[in-house]
Amino acid sequence: MLLLRTGMRIGELLSCKVEDIDLYEQKILIYQSDKTSVGRAVYYSEDAQQALLAWLRVRDPRKEQLFYGRGTNPLSYEAARMRFQRCLQKAGLQYSGYTLHCLRHTFATDLLNARMPLECLRVLMGHSNLEITRRYARLSDKIREEEYFTAMARILKGAPDEDD
Repeated sequence: MLLLRTGMRIGELLSCKVEDIDLYEQKILIYQSDKTSVGRAVYYSEDAQQALLAWLRVRDPRKEQLFYGRGTNPLSYEAARMRFQRCLQKAGLQYSGYTLHCLRHTFATDLLNARMPLECLRVLMGHSNLEITRRYARLSDKIREEEYFTAMARILKGAPDEDD
């Protein structure tokens, strides 16, 4: 749920410590991005907050990492991938081709289709280049259709452009 609602890279989530989370502001601090080495804050929704709180109630409070493996080791990428595959299997989606990284694409697409500005989405995803963000997010046909008719209505009414 955190991957889906924050757009974090799997490596960023696996290296996340409990102290990096601000439950009150529903925010996770990433001090150094896996790809860009730049820090950022990501935010998460109410459903992710509920899932996180449920996990915090049952996780070992002595562990530093939010998600951990055996002993003092953080949860590995392979272990996270296998857990994700089990979830897909329970949902009957084991042959869907979904991966942990697909959640990052879904995050970007969902926010873009909810009309989040691309520049804001770029910062949340930790991209240094807007073109990379564009590759992640896809406008739905419905949003494109709505935007077309909204713009066309302004044109036909003779409404001046904001820059005029």
